[in-house]
Amino acid sequence: MLPRVILHNAVSLNGRIDGFPIDLCQYYELVATWKEDATLAGSDTFLSAAKEAPPEDESALLPPRIDPGDRRPLLAIPDSRGRIRTWHYLRSLPYWRGFVALCSQSTPQDYLHYLKERHIDCIIAGTDHVDLRAALLEMNSRYGVKVVRVDAGGTLNGLLLRQGLVAEVSLLVYPSLVGGEKQKGIFADPRLPAANSPADQKNAISLKLLQVQQLKGEVVWLRYEITPNDGP
Repeated sequence: MLPRVILHNAVSLNGRIDGFPIDLCQYYELVATWKEDATLAGSDTFLSAAKEAPPEDESALLPPRIDPGDRRPLLAIPDSRGRIRTWHYLRSLPYWRGFVALCSQSTPQDYLHYLKERHIDCIIAGTDHVDLRAALLEMNSRYGVKVVRVDAGGTLNGLLLRQGLVAEVSLLVYPSLVGGEKQKGIFADPRLPAANSPADQKNAISLKLLQVQQLKGEVVWLRYEITPNDGP
């Protein structure tokens, strides 16, 4: 069974995901809404935070303690190229009960060995890149994951949306306008040109409004369900 996938992002009024202050406590308090079984996060997020990780020591090779009653989510990171080398640091954080690297058949063997030595679970799905649908199905089969919250930027969000894997989009819209010609948004799609024509509108993804709520700090919380689309 394919898990229910929710995108949850904070954006400025003009759609940027950076360049404005975010109330992280408020942002993550809302996460409890979905009672997620797993968090799916982009590898770039953790690569940019790698400088915060302390050096690895021998404790990284010890098997983790497993608590059957632990209700925290798993953390899954697509990492076909084997770039994440800070799993020991992620284990020290209190947010997740376990970790899964999503790899492909092209993932270097030395990285797969690295993961095995550190008792990091691995799902191999896809040939050159991670097959996200197959990986999500395996997460359901192997771990019983039914709800996945995506904590990522436009690239991973875009892949999930274009592959029809997303059920809900949640946005916290902040009362900020952020300038800049190259904007980081929640949805990157190389098929959409900078100035799209009416013919390109078939690529738009239709949404159904589920909820509008004003939160503290003049923030508006919008929740949308993905609706069927006749586009490709």
